[in-house]
Amino acid sequence: MEVALSVWFLVILGVVSGAAAGFFGIGGGVIIVPVLLLCGVDMESAIGISIMQMIFSSSVGSMINIYHKKLDVRDGVFVGLGGLMGAAFSGVIVASLSSFTLLLAFLLLSLVSFYKYVFDVKTNANPTPPITNPTKQKAVLILAGLVTGIFAVSLGVGGGLILAPILAYYLGFNSKKVVPISLFFIIFASISGSISLGSHGLIDFHSGLIVGLSSSVGVGIGIYLISKVTLSNHRYALIGIYAFSIALTLWKVFENLELL
Repeated sequence: MEVALSVWFLVILGVVSGAAAGFFGIGGGVIIVPVLLLCGVDMESAIGISIMQMIFSSSVGSMINIYHKKLDVRDGVFVGLGGLMGAAFSGVIVASLSSFTLLLAFLLLSLVSFYKYVFDVKTNANPTPPITNPTKQKAVLILAGLVTGIFAVSLGVGGGLILAPILAYYLGFNSKKVVPISLFFIIFASISGSISLGSHGLIDFHSGLIVGLSSSVGVGIGIYLISKVTLSNHRYALIGIYAFSIALTLWKVFENLELL
């Protein structure tokens, strides 16, 4: 890590990212990575802190969702198994690519997901699933987890931003149904990703622990808030968090280009 961050800053970042994880099912990385980048933290360290935070927020959030019967564990297990396999490649990817390449990949992933979720008609929570065959549905869940695990964990963004368009497009899941599945998926992906990143020396365990423990408080707030908003307002809020992440990442890209 290139800069020293205060404990209170990390605590606040953890609470806010945890609330976002509970409300959006995104693991919190969509906030943590851009914010840390703007603070001068290198991309690899920002990803490492984000992935470690996901273990805490996703575990606590999933326990809350299971208790309140908001999570279909069967769907979550299939997505999680795919994520477990995909995230195993994250350490190799992060160690092999430059910070600027990872930054561009993060931006591209955010832009594609934003476009699919906002402008693709099929992602507008069609109540009739495009795929109704149970076997094909399980295959889509596993493949969605696999693809999301490879790219999302490597970029420190968790999963909701990628899973939401995929599950809405192919299975007709609305945004509120995707959130608990995304959080459950993140348990598998973040543990696998942390092991992979840690083996390559890419995790700041001290900062990650502070952010992670703080996010355990925030995730409960996010889950409470999601129960208080309508489905349409939740979708608009998800679009807003996409835009926020893209704006901050673009800022960092422009800063890098000016240094070339």
